[in-house]
Amino acid sequence: MAQGLQKRFGGLAATRDVSLSVEQGSIHAIIGPNGAGKTTLLSQLFGQLRPDQGRILLNGADITDLPVPQRVRLGMARSFQVTSLCLELSVMENVVLASQLVRGGWTGFWARATDSRAAVVRADEVLSQVGLFERRQDRVDRLSYGEQRQLEVAVALALDPLLLLLDEPLAGMSPDEGDRMVALLETLKGRVAMVVIEHDIEAVFSLADQITVLDFGRVIASGSVAEIRNHPEVRRAYLGDGHDA
Repeated sequence: MAQGLQKRFGGLAATRDVSLSVEQGSIHAIIGPNGAGKTTLLSQLFGQLRPDQGRILLNGADITDLPVPQRVRLGMARSFQVTSLCLELSVMENVVLASQLVRGGWTGFWARATDSRAAVVRADEVLSQVGLFERRQDRVDRLSYGEQRQLEVAVALALDPLLLLLDEPLAGMSPDEGDRMVALLETLKGRVAMVVIEHDIEAVFSLADQITVLDFGRVIASGSVAEIRNHPEVRRAYLGDGHDA
């Protein structure tokens, strides 16, 4: 899906000839030290940054020049490092607003989001899927941080994505919240392809089908969990020689 992506900010090469592919229904993890170019890569994939060189493909179609809204309509969704929800709205309303974008149910600013029946039905489905159905009428600012991250996944799923981009979905979570998020992502495997940036290496090893390792904007390794665990350059640059193989 990404071929030879390069992005520079002045004299800094944030990504250097980065290529990766994501199989249908699989999880492809992106790992690497802080400043390795991981979020810059995701921003290029989602269309928030245009690469200086390279191509981005979705289902074989070149989407390199398409803006974010068109990528969403074609089946791409993203969650961010920091929650980006409407805190004063209900859990249901947040999901319904997203669902309306792909179902043509937008009824204007002066109508209630929940007036769209198809969007409400889809919202119920994804809230059940992420374990938040019982909280659907609660305001988002009453949710725990972990629940808000779960809701972000629900909002993304309401877009019916072919590809879901997740930027540090476990960031800031307690161990229990992190376990619930890992379990949630496990349930999505086989249903939607995912590109996941995550610093919790054990979570990555338990979830990922393929892993790409970035360092200073370049790919230093890409392969299965077993291959990455035992890759000498990865161990030196990121895992550390003391990490269990």
